[in-house]
Amino acid sequence: MLSKIKKLIKEAEEYVTEAADEVEEFRLKYMAKKGGEVTELFKEFKNVAAEEKKEFGQALNTLKNVVQDKVIFLKQQISAKDSPQENLDLSLPGNSEMQGSRHPISSVRNEISEIFTRLGFTISEGPEIEDDRHVFSALNFPPEHPARDMQDTFFIEKNPDILLRTHTSSVQVRVMDNQKPPIRTISPGRVFRNEAISARAHCIFHQIEGLYIDENVSFADLKQTLLYFAKEFFGDKTEIRLRPSYFPFTEPSAEVDVSCSLCDGKGCNVCKYTGWLEILGCGMVDTNVLESNGIDSEKYTGFAFGMGLERIAMIKYGIKDLRLFFENDLRFLKQFQ
Repeated sequence: MLSKIKKLIKEAEEYVTEAADEVEEFRLKYMAKKGGEVTELFKEFKNVAAEEKKEFGQALNTLKNVVQDKVIFLKQQISAKDSPQENLDLSLPGNSEMQGSRHPISSVRNEISEIFTRLGFTISEGPEIEDDRHVFSALNFPPEHPARDMQDTFFIEKNPDILLRTHTSSVQVRVMDNQKPPIRTISPGRVFRNEAISARAHCIFHQIEGLYIDENVSFADLKQTLLYFAKEFFGDKTEIRLRPSYFPFTEPSAEVDVSCSLCDGKGCNVCKYTGWLEILGCGMVDTNVLESNGIDSEKYTGFAFGMGLERIAMIKYGIKDLRLFFENDLRFLKQFQ
């Protein structure tokens, strides 16, 4: 039996033809489901003595592979011969491949992450499907608190405790659960809110939130950190201003504006002639948040901030419609190659 297999292997290796129909006949001779040489030999495998099965099986697999490789080779040889090579003009320039590029949101995310990494911040990520504690309760959003209405949430059907995260602060809660101070981290990621889609809003968008907790952290540290970021990202001439605001998880809280780089603070239609553009919210971490996450608020203080990447990208690139980031229009994306 082994001698027959070796003979068939030699015949298959030496077989030559230039006709497509003969290649198919060759394939069927060996591989046909009924009557094919390889098929019949596999049927005989059960009758081979136990001590010969290994050698027989290896030889049979070799035969099968030789036949399959020969069929592929002959088809490629015939196809190359039949192609109209004589009609090719080898002096014509080749077709250039279209170069891809990073999406503007990815570019902005990477640039911001690099700036804060230089300041010693680590990057933390977490799940987009979260529970109520990580998104609300641990961040000083008690049940029925009116602040929960500030964010229209997508809840998972039949389980009101499971939801799509409305901010990446949920990642900060996970960091505080698993790491003791000092903590210095940023949390980039995608978030979801049940909002009408328009030129300035979307139900899906991206955020980067930062958290710094240590001994003797002050509001001055927060301000200097954000000033450094603004100058690194928007340019050395950039100035910032902080306006009092409210967030459930920080106290005191502030909104941060940067001077408009398009008009150098003189006023234009982009900044609505104020000379300022709002970029993020921030504040000192509320003591309730520290305590609910097992951190001694008597010993440690901290600050947090958060910004929408779409908002930052719109300012950086002068884009007026947020929906362009999600439409995959090549005319738009090619501008960022």
